[in-house]
Amino acid sequence: MKTTKKPNEGIVEKDIIGKIIVPSDVYYGVETERALNNYRVSGIHIQREFVQVYALVKKCAAISNMNAGKLDKKIGAAIVAACDEIIDGKFLDQFKIDIFQAGAGTNINMNVNEVVANRALEIIGSEKGNFSLIHPNDHVNMSQSTNDTVPSVIRISTFIEIKKLLIPALRMLEKELSDKAEDFASIIKIGRTHLQDAVPMSLGQEFSGYAETISFLIDNIENAARYLLEIPIGGTAIGTGLNASEEYRQDIIKQINNELKIFKIDEKFMLSKNRFRDTQNRIAEMILSDAINSFTIGLNKIINDLVILVSGPRTGIHELILKSAQPGSSIMPGKINPSYLEMQNMVLFQVQGTNYIIRKAVSSAQLELNVYMPIIAYNLLFSIRILSNSIKIFSKNAIKELKVDVERINKYIENNLSIVTSLTPYIGYDKASDIVMTAYKENKTIMQVCTELKILDPIKLKELLDPKSQI
Repeated sequence: MKTTKKPNEGIVEKDIIGKIIVPSDVYYGVETERALNNYRVSGIHIQREFVQVYALVKKCAAISNMNAGKLDKKIGAAIVAACDEIIDGKFLDQFKIDIFQAGAGTNINMNVNEVVANRALEIIGSEKGNFSLIHPNDHVNMSQSTNDTVPSVIRISTFIEIKKLLIPALRMLEKELSDKAEDFASIIKIGRTHLQDAVPMSLGQEFSGYAETISFLIDNIENAARYLLEIPIGGTAIGTGLNASEEYRQDIIKQINNELKIFKIDEKFMLSKNRFRDTQNRIAEMILSDAINSFTIGLNKIINDLVILVSGPRTGIHELILKSAQPGSSIMPGKINPSYLEMQNMVLFQVQGTNYIIRKAVSSAQLELNVYMPIIAYNLLFSIRILSNSIKIFSKNAIKELKVDVERINKYIENNLSIVTSLTPYIGYDKASDIVMTAYKENKTIMQVCTELKILDPIKLKELLDPKSQI
């Protein structure tokens, strides 16, 4: 790769395809410039968290190559310093390649290589583009390939985001639901099946089911995330490890774990048990995505319940009262919608959509490599981010602020016909059914009908029809 300065027009760089002008004020090089021009599709690019972890891996590679005696100490130190700056959040505006790009993520890898090389050149007092001193491929990419670094970065960055963002947000939701289960423990309400009246339960029992569902689904995500801890770093192009020594592989995994201490992660990353498996397949990422998708399905059901329970206020069920977020209609004065529930459901639908994309991308790999890693990486990180952010809003504003319309609940309890169920062991199913039909037709309570028909001893009857005794 040769570079030539051209006054006022940037730097002319050359690769195997030919010459191209790279703006003089940027830190990337010819391959990134080609990608920026070739793939103007969406304006969406890989997340900063991914880029920063990529720089971390490049830093670790440089340290390991120096330790192995392959990389000059002065060059290696400059690469490490450049990577540290990116890790700290500098130069992130230099990574803007569209997420819909050439397969496997070669463009992303070379974008990082070029930016690191150019910044490293400045650090040693040279000019950007003087790749005869520090080369993007020969030095920054030493002992590496797109095909081992990209999957490693996907797993590391995703695991960090799971631990740092998603699990804390989900545990917050679990706690708010558990708190409500305790707060609502003494409130007796009507249970419903098929959207029809059923036997009594406590509102606390209903919310305990919600809390335990969330707890179960969080555990499922955490279990799935552990598969990400195996990374194929050092496998280079197809898993054989060509141009990367065993000494390098053993050292770089130590360096990565050492650098990741800043994220306060207890778990340790390890070399893949089989590098070919983890180069060919993104199965672990799919398993995690499926676990996150399962969470969205579970929460979707809970939200749909809440939509019903807050419906009203005059003509719906309205057992629960949701915090008002904003006016709900441009034409109907005073109308308030369950906005927090609607927002959260839309996020859940989006995450379910990204799960489909990830599954499709994982299943479409061929032979020794999955070429669809850019959209796998983007969609995993995107899902984690929007789910984490929305869950925090939902937990704080929808669940924590949830109130109960006790008067409405008591009214439903009083008129409930299904409490007759507790009488069936004493009078039989058929007679209990007759009592229900009589109460329904005559618009009476079960207690009124049973008293009129002198069903059982009055004291025993009162005891059996007490909703509290039925929960």
